[in-house]
Amino acid sequence: QVQLVESGGDFVQAGGSLRLSCAASGSIGSIIAMAWYRQAPGKQRDLVAAISSAGTTNYNDSVKGRFTISRDNAKNTVYLQMNNLKPEDTAVYYCASHSLRGAHWGQGTQVTVSS
Repeated sequence: QVQLVESGGDFVQAGGSLRLSCAASGSIGSIIAMAWYRQAPGKQRDLVAAISSAGTTNYNDSVKGRFTISRDNAKNTVYLQMNNLKPEDTAVYYCASHSLRGAHWGQGTQVTVSS
């Protein structure tokens, strides 16, 4: 089992920045990728950014150039730096770990961007 705890969600004005953190514990040796997803009210959960165990990253087109995913292996923590936030970025952001056995999810953290 992998336990994930997100933090860093907040209320921010458009153009502002936030950094989300996701601390992993448990069977972290099985993880092959970590990712951030988001879900706005009435919408499906979408991938925002992902980082593999090799450090390869990929991003949703809507956040390219604004968001950066990174990790600190010593702290077993993954970050999502979000710059130039837009109202359409408002959502609950979830951290997920992916292994050959499936995915584990955090509880989510709310990000609200006002116009």
